[in-house]
This record gives sequence, structure tokens and C-alpha cells, in this order.
Amino acid sequence: MVDWHTLKTEEVLRRLGTDVEVGLSDTEAARRLAKGGPNELLERGTKSPWLIFWEQLAATMVAILLVAAGLSLFLGDYKDAIAILAIVVLNAALGFFQEYRAERAMAALRRMVVPTVKVMRSGRITELSARFLVPGDIIFLETGNLVPADARILESANLRVQEAALTGESEPVEKNGEPLPEADLPVGDRRNMAYLGTVVSYGRGRAVITATGMETELGIIAGLIQAVRREPTPLQKRLHQLGKGLGLAALILVGIVFGLGFLRGEELKLLFMTALSLGVAAVPEGLPAIVTIALALGAQRMLKRNALIRKLPAVETLGSVTVICSDKTGTLTENKMTVTILDAAGERLDLTEHLRRSGLVGAGLGERFPEIVGPAGEVPPRPTLSPPLRLLLAGGALCNDSTYLSKREKDGHPHVYGDPTEAALVLAAAWLGMEKPELERMFVRAGEVPFESERKRMTTVHRVLFGQDAMDHPLADLVRAAQEASFVAFTKGAVDGLLDVSTGVWVDGEAQPLTEQWKNRILSANNELAQKGMRVLGLAFRRLKDFNAGKDQSKLEQNLVFIGLVGMIDPPRPEAKDAVATCQRAGIRPVMITGDHPLTAISIARELGIARDGKVLSGRELGQLSVRELERVVEDIPVYARVGPEHKLKIVEALQKRGEVVAMTGDGVNDAPALRKADIGVAMGRAGTDVARETADMVLLDDNFATIVAAVKEGRAIYDNVRKFIKYLLTSNSGELWVMLAAPFLGMPLPLLPLQILWINLVTDGLPALALGVEPAERNLMRRPPYSPQENIFGRGMGRHIILVGFLMGVLTLGGGFWYWREGYNEWQTVVFTTLALAQMSHVLAIRSERESLFTLGLFSNRPLLGAVALTCGLQLLAVYHPLFQETLKTVSLSAAELLLCVVFSSGILWVVELEKWFLRRSSQN
Repeated sequence: MVDWHTLKTEEVLRRLGTDVEVGLSDTEAARRLAKGGPNELLERGTKSPWLIFWEQLAATMVAILLVAAGLSLFLGDYKDAIAILAIVVLNAALGFFQEYRAERAMAALRRMVVPTVKVMRSGRITELSARFLVPGDIIFLETGNLVPADARILESANLRVQEAALTGESEPVEKNGEPLPEADLPVGDRRNMAYLGTVVSYGRGRAVITATGMETELGIIAGLIQAVRREPTPLQKRLHQLGKGLGLAALILVGIVFGLGFLRGEELKLLFMTALSLGVAAVPEGLPAIVTIALALGAQRMLKRNALIRKLPAVETLGSVTVICSDKTGTLTENKMTVTILDAAGERLDLTEHLRRSGLVGAGLGERFPEIVGPAGEVPPRPTLSPPLRLLLAGGALCNDSTYLSKREKDGHPHVYGDPTEAALVLAAAWLGMEKPELERMFVRAGEVPFESERKRMTTVHRVLFGQDAMDHPLADLVRAAQEASFVAFTKGAVDGLLDVSTGVWVDGEAQPLTEQWKNRILSANNELAQKGMRVLGLAFRRLKDFNAGKDQSKLEQNLVFIGLVGMIDPPRPEAKDAVATCQRAGIRPVMITGDHPLTAISIARELGIARDGKVLSGRELGQLSVRELERVVEDIPVYARVGPEHKLKIVEALQKRGEVVAMTGDGVNDAPALRKADIGVAMGRAGTDVARETADMVLLDDNFATIVAAVKEGRAIYDNVRKFIKYLLTSNSGELWVMLAAPFLGMPLPLLPLQILWINLVTDGLPALALGVEPAERNLMRRPPYSPQENIFGRGMGRHIILVGFLMGVLTLGGGFWYWREGYNEWQTVVFTTLALAQMSHVLAIRSERESLFTLGLFSNRPLLGAVALTCGLQLLAVYHPLFQETLKTVSLSAAELLLCVVFSSGILWVVELEKWFLRRSSQN
């Protein structure tokens, strides 16, 4: 692969066989198009909709559901069969649409190709579809154009390209045609290249196409997306294992019950129907639907907290996350450059420290800097500026191309449009009492020298207008600074470059010679701020008696008077530090991955508590490591800087191979492969591209790291609740099986009829299990490490609970029924039937918390569950006492004493489970 950015222009043109003034001939372009193919992104290995749908139907649990539907049809229970088939269709449809939408990520990438472009062919400038571009074509770039393919810049007139979608850097990049010496530069540092999918934000230029279609950087990313295989979520793996286990267990148990009944001489038809009914009961056919509904309810709750779930299994996977790899800009920070330090002539004002003393650090810094208020509406006192600092800030607002609107009709708040750095200067000046429109009335722009990357500075010239009250104005010292001059020129830019063209420094209202001592002091301050990760700008000015825009512009930037430095940073979000601390308490490691400079990254990471030391790995260092080598160090690196898309993918792979469950945030096209590979891909809703959103499992509507943490908490609660209703359903089924298995050994006939088994499953499996899905989160939820994704679904004692409590349920159910049967009472089967149903209600109340007592939680803290239990009990009473149900279910009315006996025996489950939780609490305290 050719490193085009390292070659001189002449060598680039020679290798591509083209001419800058003529371009390719039509014949040669057609030949290259036939050889290399059209300039478009190809979809390779995508699944057809029919294959996606078939894969949903081939899942183990779905196969078991279809068998259960067949058994129900055989038993003549058409309603049950229809309900089960409806569940199958619902789950298959949900799975289909989730995967189909993921495949649409490629379509979003394809939409990024430019429809038409100006190109030089056979010495003529023509417009044609970007599909027909080939390497060697000479193209013209103008403000607003999408770059149609990867290209080497030949000519640049203040050309700036917004590459955030590809590199993650928010500021437009200045482009030029000069060759770069280093071959392994990251994409974001290749200042003489433009890439497919990026946008020309300013200026114009000419470039030669070096790569098209799948050979472009965007095409390489598309290939990475298609090559990534998504692993099943922890919940999908667990349910798959559960389905296979239950299917096998159901077949064995049906055989045992049928065999025991046959040996006792039971009627074959009744025995056969009972065995099949028990088979249906043994498989919790409602489980996938209940899981789906619980995940959907969780997704709704997350939406209220600005987290949009695109793929339902992601809700549960969030609860297993062990590492969150987060972008810096906009997620951990506000994505708004903010002035924090003003430094002039030996005095410094730290605006962040000023706000911190006021208790409002970070509140409103950025877009609405002029209207900083606290939680209770309090406004912090504004610091008093000395004349040098006021001159520094006012000069920064005047030497500035952004537009300030003091009140926008839409929402009544100040807004600034323009470059983020310039906007920060204007907003800071406005907050400190110097709005740009007012400054421009006193200092009217008369000329300018635009910013250029070679000079690293810009200059504006202003006519000074003296009004009658000018000397009494708060800005009078600015007027005095111009003295007898009619014009003043302000220059802002890189500090070292400004010092080269300055001869004085502004001290105490007058210009003093710029001595070596002053130079060293200024450079030392510049280095100090840069080491803190700040972007530093210097400001200087020059007084002019007259000014001719046509003649004097080239002479403006000489003999300047240096005023001072402005330090800016994209500040951390106020809530991000607490969110990071919450993560760490919960055993989740936050990792910062950014395209920014390492110094900036580590500074923000330290402030947020992500990095305790200075460990940071750059994209260049990362590129030299294999995934295996990265595995050895990945657990110790909290910050990655200057990274590209292939680096992010490598980080995710290395973490996953270490057994981590990874959540990865991203907003650009460059993030899409890593988003797809991660266990949870999290796209930005505001700043994110279509490609990132289509690839991700979750979209942050507020682009906020704290929202991820809130979603993780919700995911943990949902997984806990999924375990609770699996525990409930399987313990209930276990109890039914123990009843049916133990009765023959006691010499009893079949204790439950087929329709009674199906009735219990109908009234107890649905609403109570579903109500467990809205159980409030456990109190220690975010103060414990995440459970291992390899954890068995029956782990942490759940398997033992299902068997032992199910056995106890069977014993208590048969306890009363056996005595009634032995004494010859006709009510014995109704007593068994009712005790079993009520025992399951005792159980569902007892397992609302893993450790907390029901009496500590309070009966009314989950009203839906209380309502579901009351409804189920009511339906059971209806089955016992209503003549129509008595005839269908073969029940008889129970006396008050007999009903009380059922309640007493069934409540034993509640007291035993409460005792179990008491022992658990006691053992954890010791």
C-alpha cells in the first residue's frame, strides 16, 4: 500500500499517471473504471431476509415451544396452542427485525458517497457521478462538498475538512499539499490527504484521487464491519442452555410418570394425557415471552433516562458489563471548548477555580456561558478583570469570525455560531461583560489577514470610534490603549509564532520591551497550560495611525505588542466524575479512547478519576502491538489517545479475550467496527452518524456517560428480575413434578388431572412472573461487581433452590391431600390442587429479593405483583367454588376449615424462604 502522504506532488502524479492541468483522458478513465470497478461500497456476506428469519425459528427454545404447541393441539387445548404459536411468531419477528436493522449499517455507509463531483477529464472540467471516479482523477473541492473518495491535496486555499465522522476529532483540519515525513501517521494527522465521507467546511482546493470504493479508508472500515461476527449475549447463551436442558428433562420425566402410572395399572388414555400435560407444564413456554416483555419494559424505563435500546437483548447484557470504553469528546466532556485561564503580564485568572469557589464548577460552561446558574437559580459573582485581562479577552472576541446572538428567538438564550475555539472566546467575553456586538460598535472591522496553517495565526484590523462618552465607558481602557491611533490590529494564534513577530509586551497599561526574561516567562506559562491538556492561544496587538486594506495587510504582523495567553479546554461534564466513581464501586472499569492528543486525554482522565497514573497508549504504539501482545497490558491501560478505527477494534478484541464484557461508545463511521464487535455498542444520539447508530445496540440521546451508567444499573436490575422469574417458574414446575412423582410412591392415584395441571400453569405462570419483571432494584446493586457472563443460569444457589424448594412445595401440597385421601374424603384432589396453586403465590412473594425480607421491602413496594397474586388467588377460588369450573376441572367446594388448611400448608414456602434469606444475610455479615 502506497503512503501517498509522504510523497511529493510530482511523484504522486507520476505514480498515478495523470496531469494536474489535463487530468485523465476519457478513454483511460473508462479503462480504469472497468478494471477497478465503480467508486462504491460493496456489501459482502450479507444475509438474506429469509435466512435471518429461518435462524430465528431454528433456535432451541423456539423448537421446544413448537413441540409444546403440538402437544397442546393433541390434547385438544386449542387456546394454549394458539397462545404458544403467537409467542413463537412474536419472538421470531423481534429477532428478525433486530438483526435486519443491524445489516442496514452498510446501507448507511453507502449513502455517504457523493452523488456528483467536479472533475478534470481530457482538459475539461465536468460534473459526473462519484460512482465513476477512478484513481488519478483530478477533482475540485469547495466549501460544503462531501469528499467523494480518498485524495491527495494538490492545491489549498484555506482548505479545511471536517473529519469527525472518520477520526473522532471535532475541529476541522487545515489541509495543504506539503509531503509529510512519517509513513505511519494516524489518519487524523495526514494534513495533505482528504478522505471519503468527510466534509469540506471552509475554503477550496484541488486534489488527485488515490483510492476509490472499498480501497478507501471508509471502505476498509466497511470491510471491518462486515468481517465482525456478533457473539450471542449472555442471556441468549443462558436461555439456549436452559432450553436444551429443560427439553431433555421434560422427556425423561414424562417417561417416568407414564411408567409409574402404567405399573400401578392406571387407565392408559388418562395416563397418556396426564404425561403429556406434565410435559407441557415442565417446559415454561411463557418464559421467552416474559423475558421479551421484561426487556421491553426495561427499554422503556431506559428511554426515560435518555438511553434508546435498539436491540432488546442489550438491556440484559448491560448488567454484565465489566469495562466501558468511552470516547472523550461529548461523552465524558461537554464537547464545548471553554475558556478556563486568562494570563497576562504576570497575573492570572482561573475561571474554573472561581466557579468552584462558588460551588458551580462546570454549570453551564459552554454554549450558555453568559448565563451560568446553579441548581437553585443562584448566579455566581463575576470576577473583576484588570485592564490587561480585559484587553486580552476583548481582543480575542474581536479577532474572531464567529457570530454572537445575545438573544435567540427560539429559546431566549445566547448562541454563538462558528469555530468552537472562537466561540469559546466570544462566550467568555460576554459573560465577563463584553458582548461582541458592543465591542464591534467601538472597534469596527476594517480589514483582516485570514488564518493560515503556515503562519498559525490570524489578524483583524479595527477602526477605533470615539464617542462623547467613550472615556467613561467600562471599555475606556481599550480606547486609551489605541491612544492617538485611528486603528488597532489584533492578532491571535500559536504563542511561539506570535513571540517571533512581537517586540513588546503590555504591562500596566503600556508597552515594555519584550526581553528574554519576558519571553521565558510567557513560554513557561504556555508549556504549563499545554501540559494540563489545554489548547493555548496567544494574543497581541498593534496601533496604527492609518490603514489601507489593499496595501498594508502584508505588513500588519510585525512589531506587535504581546498581551497574554488564553487557556481553553473541553471541560468534563459535571456528572461524569460521579458516574465514573459509581462505575468503579460497581466493579466496572471505565476506559477512555479518544482521537485527541495524549496530554489532553490524560489530563481529563485524571480529573475524572479514570487514570490515577500517567499511563496512556497512543495509536502509533497500539499499531505496533498484536492482539496477543495487547492482551498482556490491556488491563493496565486506562487511556488510549490518537487512535484509529482498527485500534478501537483491537482494544475491544483484546479485552474480550481477557474475559471482559465490553461496552464501547462511539459517534463516527470510524467507530462502527468496534461498536459492532463490542458486547454493547453505544452510539451518540446527537453527534452520532447514521452508520454508528445503525450498528449500535443502544443510542444515548444526550451523549452523556452518566446515562450509560444509569443504563448499566437498569440492566443489572433486569437481569436480577429475569433470574427471579426463572427461579419462580422452574420452582413451580419442580413442585408440580414432585407432586406427580411422589404420589405413586405413597400409593395415591394421580393427584392432579390433566386440565388441573394446565390450569395451574395458566393462572400462575403468566401475570405473577411478569410482575416480577418490574421489581425495584436491589439496594446494593451498584456496590457489587458484575456477575460473570460465564455464570450458569442456575448459579449462586438457584439450582439448589429450585430442587429443594420445589421438593418442599411437593411435600406441603401432598401433606394435606394425603391425609384427606387416606380418610376417604372426596375433597382430597381439590385440596392438592388448591394448596399447590397457593404455594406458588407464597413463593413468588418470598423471592422478590435475593436477601431482603419481604417484610423489610413491604408488600406494597411492588403493587403490580401484589395485584397479580390477588388476581391468581381469586381465579383459584373461582375454580374451586363456581359450578361451571367445578364441572370442567372436576373440583368440589371446600369448607372454610379446609381452605384455611390449604393456606397454612402453602404459606410454609414463604417462611422457609424467609429463613433461607435470613441465613444468607447473617453469613454475609460474618
